[in-house]
Amino acid sequence: MPTVISKFAKQSFDKLEELGCSRELVSKGLVSTALLAYCLKISYPYVRQQFGQTAKPTVAPCDNGLSRNENNNLTKVQPEDPEEKIEKIIIEKKRRRKKVPGLNLEFILQLRKLIRIMIPSVLCEETGLLAVHTVCLVSRTFLSIYVAAMEGAIVKYIVRKDVKNFVLMLLKWFGIAIPATFVNSMIRYLENKLAVAFRTRLVNHAYDLYFKNQTYYKVSNLDGRIENADHRLTDDVSTFSSSVAHLYSSLTKPCFDLMLIGIAMARSSRQMKANIVMGPALVMSVIGATAHILRVVSPKFGQLVSEEANRNGYLRHVHSKIITNAEEIAFYGGHKVEHAQLRDAYARLVNQMNTIFTQKLWFIMLEQFFMKYVWSGTGMVMVSLPILTTSGLPNDTSKSSTINSNSEYGVSERTQYFTTARNLLLSGADAIERLMSSYKEIVALAGYTSRVAGMFEVFDEVSRGIYRKTVVTPDRNIGGILEFKDGQPIAKGEIICNEFEGEMTISLENVPVVTPNCDIVVSSLTLTIMPGMHLLITGPNGCGKSSLFRILSGLWPIYAGTLRLPKPAKGKPCMFYIPQRPYMSCGSLRDQIIYPDTRKEMTKKNITEYQLREIMRMVSLEHIIDRDSFDEIRDWKDTLSGGEKQRMAMARLFYHKPQYALLDECTSAVSIDVESSIYETAKSMGITLLTITHRPTLWKFHTHILEFDGQGGWVFEQLAKDAQQMVPNSGRQSIYQNHKPFTETSEMASTTASA
Repeated sequence: MPTVISKFAKQSFDKLEELGCSRELVSKGLVSTALLAYCLKISYPYVRQQFGQTAKPTVAPCDNGLSRNENNNLTKVQPEDPEEKIEKIIIEKKRRRKKVPGLNLEFILQLRKLIRIMIPSVLCEETGLLAVHTVCLVSRTFLSIYVAAMEGAIVKYIVRKDVKNFVLMLLKWFGIAIPATFVNSMIRYLENKLAVAFRTRLVNHAYDLYFKNQTYYKVSNLDGRIENADHRLTDDVSTFSSSVAHLYSSLTKPCFDLMLIGIAMARSSRQMKANIVMGPALVMSVIGATAHILRVVSPKFGQLVSEEANRNGYLRHVHSKIITNAEEIAFYGGHKVEHAQLRDAYARLVNQMNTIFTQKLWFIMLEQFFMKYVWSGTGMVMVSLPILTTSGLPNDTSKSSTINSNSEYGVSERTQYFTTARNLLLSGADAIERLMSSYKEIVALAGYTSRVAGMFEVFDEVSRGIYRKTVVTPDRNIGGILEFKDGQPIAKGEIICNEFEGEMTISLENVPVVTPNCDIVVSSLTLTIMPGMHLLITGPNGCGKSSLFRILSGLWPIYAGTLRLPKPAKGKPCMFYIPQRPYMSCGSLRDQIIYPDTRKEMTKKNITEYQLREIMRMVSLEHIIDRDSFDEIRDWKDTLSGGEKQRMAMARLFYHKPQYALLDECTSAVSIDVESSIYETAKSMGITLLTITHRPTLWKFHTHILEFDGQGGWVFEQLAKDAQQMVPNSGRQSIYQNHKPFTETSEMASTTASA
């Protein structure tokens, strides 16, 4: 095939010469055409972007699928493709994002903050590792220069046919290989140690923020800036730490190499009686020009890498969602929908990866052309200048000055110089190539820096009660309850702890129940709960029952009014929440009962295993102790049944003995007789019950009822003493009531209740 092509090219050139076109002219034309095509490929996106910003004629929409064009004529509107609409939404969402990561002042400030976290002080473990790592890098540079000089001497003795000195130098060369290989291995080892040390600092700082003021809950439920916190806490932090540690080696060692190799080559040129300025000046000019070209045409790798990390995190999020909700998906038979979403997430990730590969293809081609060929040619010129421009021998007092430069000695000396200079030049070119390649690593590091620093910023703001999330429009802000600033609601409510430890009253004064999306469930709620006032909370789904528990627990912000809570007591929680699906932690059976206490805290409270056994008997779980010991470690989430897990949660309640128990359908899978026994035991311990339930058999354990109507209204009443299953309206004594205070009907109802 190459022979056929060469024959075709020869025949074509012969025909062109017959037409009066020389081969030199045709070759220049082909090269110019190739360069012009490459320049057009690079400049086309910028030109397209500039022309794309010009204003387009607007089309006014009308009814019946018609629209008016720029000439005010009615035209038929083509239906929009759903896939194009989705793509437009994605593009618009990208435009609304923050500044794309890159080499700018924001990147420097973010990296500076992260470095302060990774290296907290001058005297720390990371500083010691950096110092030892730097010493190894400098040592490796000196060893490279020494090895290059030894190789030049070996070649000199080969040319002279000096067997004795050749063998001695060869033995020295093998001897120096031992410390050289050890230093190389130490550089790799210390780089990995630095990466682990940096990651440890970042992970500890991230975990402190993540578990501060329940940030782990709020960042995923109240804030919408981080979709996959687990991905950022694991993969992004690990990749960022490895990139920083590797970048330190990639930048420090080439700088040492260039400085010391430049000094060594200047000494060699001076020994050859050559000009020591002309060669380096030529090299610096070529390197500066090529570096400028590469910087101009370099793609935005930081933005591309950051988007790849986003899509990779979303793919992991989809996998995690399927694993978490596998049973529900299997019951619904929704595997086709989940499969389609998974394939779509993977396809988007592959498209982004292919985009990066395509961008790297042309950039690496140009980069290799400059570094492998342009720089090699420049290096040959630099090395040959001292030999071509001088006719004398280097200064050597040990040799006779009468030796001619064309003698065997002159040839060997020039050979030694050329070999040494060539090896040093190769090391210097490799150092410059690593510096140039480090630009891509720095740009990629900007993407990871943006994600890690952004995660820390979000964690810090969320822990201080600053949230950013897509909310409903202000038109749904009934009665102006919420106050918005920069599109986000302001939490103007107050949470006040009672001054005295013995004051255990819970009080809500004009507190609205508002979801994280700013959907107002209850416009204003006012009630007071005292110890011994067992409250039953009822109402339809979505009326605000569980939302009230989240407000009392401090999980949701208060946008108005005042919430007064008891002052926390040492060793005893004020409130203890038990959901319908209890959480089973990793650990032993003892750990399930005392959660969230540890064994050390249990011993500090003077609680024995006999007392734990008694608690298990109260919830009818003594058979588990007979089967397993307290130290038995199992996957209790799968070992226990639904009813057993609910009773285990009630055992935690009896262990902690709080003042108030927030029970959210916590015994729905427990039999009625065991449930009644548990509630009787809780009341006998002095625990005030706040219960959400639909079981009428639990009414008899409560003294008051809070009933939501699902339309924003509520009634707080006292239950009759003989209430058993259902309490008639005549048997209730109304204390507070509120039915949509912003309507005329609700105002009349409130007035009647007050009268």
